[in-house]
Amino acid sequence: MTSAQCQQTAEDWFNKGVALYGQGNYADAIQALDEAIMLDPKYATAWYYKGNALDDQGKYDEAIKAYDEAIKLDPKYAKAWINNGVALHNHGDFADAIKAYDEAIRLDPNYALTWYNKGNALKKQGKYDEAVKAYDEAIKLDPKFAWPWNNKGNALRMLHRNSDAEAAYAKARELGYSGPMTLLETTV
Repeated sequence: MTSAQCQQTAEDWFNKGVALYGQGNYADAIQALDEAIMLDPKYATAWYYKGNALDDQGKYDEAIKAYDEAIKLDPKYAKAWINNGVALHNHGDFADAIKAYDEAIRLDPNYALTWYNKGNALKKQGKYDEAVKAYDEAIKLDPKFAWPWNNKGNALRMLHRNSDAEAAYAKARELGYSGPMTLLETTV
């Protein structure tokens, strides 16, 4: 370690890591965040951003471990629970993703994206009625969020509620949704 590295604080390394992450330079972001964590192993937000960078690289197992560490250090860190759910979802572990989303919802019930992500995981499990309820919660919290309208349409179509599905798709388009109106998975 150089003398310059010794003089930098965990916060300095964290800020560098966040800046690199924002630039899409995930490998260097992880290195900087690891430096922050080495200096302060209890830096929950550094663990969280490390999880984000790993998830964005498709390294879901490692991302889950980083989020788990952030959660262990700060069990009330709702965003860590949300992103842990996303990584679990991306890994194909929908049941545990739903558990993570449920904890995030318990901590912050007014975040539409969490309800939307929960709906996506439920839809992946074939629990279309429950998915529609989750999308409805997302829509109630953020009526202009187009993605839940689209995915609600997908779940309704699977329930053979085609006219309701078409109405949901129409609302999604009205709100600016321009993606596929299909059963393709659409997570954020």
